Amino acid sequence: MSFNTLPTPESVQKTIEAVKARGINVILVNNKAEALAQLKQLIPAGASVITASSQTLTEIGLDDIFISGEHPWKNLKTEILAEKDRLKQLLLRQQATLSDYYLGSVNALAESGEIVFASATGSQLPAYAFSSNHVIWVAGVQKITANLEEAIRRVREYVTPLVDEQVKKMGGPGTIIGKLMIFEREAPVLKRQITLILVNEVLGL
Repeated sequence: MSFNTLPTPESVQKTIEAVKARGINVILVNNKAEALAQLKQLIPAGASVITASSQTLTEIGLDDIFISGEHPWKNLKTEILAEKDRLKQLLLRQQATLSDYYLGSVNALAESGEIVFASATGSQLPAYAFSSNHVIWVAGVQKITANLEEAIRRVREYVTPLVDEQVKKMGGPGTIIGKLMIFEREAPVLKRQITLILVNEVLGL
């Protein structure tokens, strides 16, 4: 099956309802420009922000905003990348999981509401699962799959090989699935705000 085609409107709506039932706010937008505008509205001025590595965030233009410096937030990634000592940089990355807002994308999204993430190091997963009070994911609707089994297949058979190829083309060693996380639901007792901005077009991997 193809893992890069637009689902039916019925599938999108079913997924939105299932994700909401799991304690996650969902905002459906039409395109990447609307996704970026929505992201700007959600993050207040002065908030500390960190982004996971994400082709989706790059495609909506967020990386360009951070590079330009023309934004009202505290970009923790600037401080991390400026640190050349590897151990100190690792400590900063660990501390960044406590940022006010942690931004990223998802690798697959089941119609039943489970969200699947794969990571080589797992650096973004603590924030997604627990440590950041505000988590925002941006994802194209092509990441929707019929069920959890297909979502995991999308990660293993589609996303990971593509990322591995991209990393090798850039001179890197490739990638692996070091950690695989299934986000089942958000516990209300944590009092966090988890938001999925779902974009009604093909976006990211």
